[in-house]
Amino acid sequence: MRKNKKFILPLVSMLVMSLLLSACGGGDNSAAGENSSSGSGKVTISFMHWRGEDAEALNKTIDAFEKENPNIHVEMQTLPSDQYQSTVQSKISDGSVGDVFASFPGAQFNAFTKAGLFTDLTGSSFLSAYNSKLIEAGQLDGKQYAIPYQLVYNDPIYNVKLFEKYGLTPPKDWDSFLALCQTLKDNGIIPIAFAGADIGPGQFMNTMVMNNAPSDDIFTKVEAGEAKLTDEFWVKTLTQIKELNDKGYFQQDALGTKDPAAGALFIQEKAAMLASGSYQLAQNKLQNPNLEQKLLAPITVGADQAKYEGVHTTTFMLAVNSKSKHPEEAKKFIEFLSKPEVAGAYANQTGQNVTVNDVKYDSAELQVAGEWANKKTVFQPRFTILNGDNQKAVTNSIQAVLSGTSPEEAAQQAQAIIDQHIGK
Repeated sequence: MRKNKKFILPLVSMLVMSLLLSACGGGDNSAAGENSSSGSGKVTISFMHWRGEDAEALNKTIDAFEKENPNIHVEMQTLPSDQYQSTVQSKISDGSVGDVFASFPGAQFNAFTKAGLFTDLTGSSFLSAYNSKLIEAGQLDGKQYAIPYQLVYNDPIYNVKLFEKYGLTPPKDWDSFLALCQTLKDNGIIPIAFAGADIGPGQFMNTMVMNNAPSDDIFTKVEAGEAKLTDEFWVKTLTQIKELNDKGYFQQDALGTKDPAAGALFIQEKAAMLASGSYQLAQNKLQNPNLEQKLLAPITVGADQAKYEGVHTTTFMLAVNSKSKHPEEAKKFIEFLSKPEVAGAYANQTGQNVTVNDVKYDSAELQVAGEWANKKTVFQPRFTILNGDNQKAVTNSIQAVLSGTSPEEAAQQAQAIIDQHIGK
């Protein structure tokens, strides 16, 4: 009997210790788990997007949200836009991060929809805070899956003082645009700073093709096999881009120039135009307070043939992850972002126009973009290309002509890639 007691006592002690450790361990796991609630009932949600330059403003927004909703904590994670486009789907697919995430329109929105990553937001009360026409890019089959938060004009920026110095005004046709570029070049000014190595082709193609395209859905037809890039509209667009390059209207080695370097040429007033969009107005002004900037779009046809004055995009599309463990808290965060006073603070701090109604813009740069609200603009043609490989083939054809390939051959090479995807 003594022998049995000798073994029983240590076993009881071990059992008690095991239970205590198990209890402690359970508490730690629930607090540290991803997207979890702490013992106090506080929920943590993850917010993923690509606009790292907006982090300071969004941190202020998050602080205000958490003050109003003390039981919700928001962790923000940003990625560079190129990484975001290529990797975010795999990161958010299990719901461990990205309870709220942002999507680009077009190919990425299409891919996320097919993957079933969006929560249907149709009928949400906060949708009434938005301009209904400007959030259509986040809709599919009559359902609202994502809410475009930013309104961007993808038109080149120009230096108002340089234009005034040389007696120049935004041209109304192609011949006038070429003449303007030549005047600038003759006076030692780079006409167009062009980031040919990264964002330039994808931005500049939009205003270059908008009036050459026979219809607004031309790229939809191309992807359906009902039209081809070898048709006149795209070959003409490539030919005109090549003409600008051949005449020296881009800076030297435009194909090897990345966005920051192209931006620096404009900010330093070495270039009169920057082939980007309204999203860079505020950053340019921050780096050169003496800049006076406006937007213009090259008109690639005769003035009487022009259908559009420029290009707009509604982007930074806010969504709730369908795999989120806290969808109601995620929706509450988007609802907070939808308030006019919150959206207005974000807009004025970041220099980004928004799609929320009744927002007041304080800065000259936001008001410049706001002037375009009454102009005839088309939704960004590049984002009507829904297959990512096809989109890359189109922009690569621009880089090809900059490297010396003929417009006809570059169009054929791009069409060959699209042909591979038709019918898949």
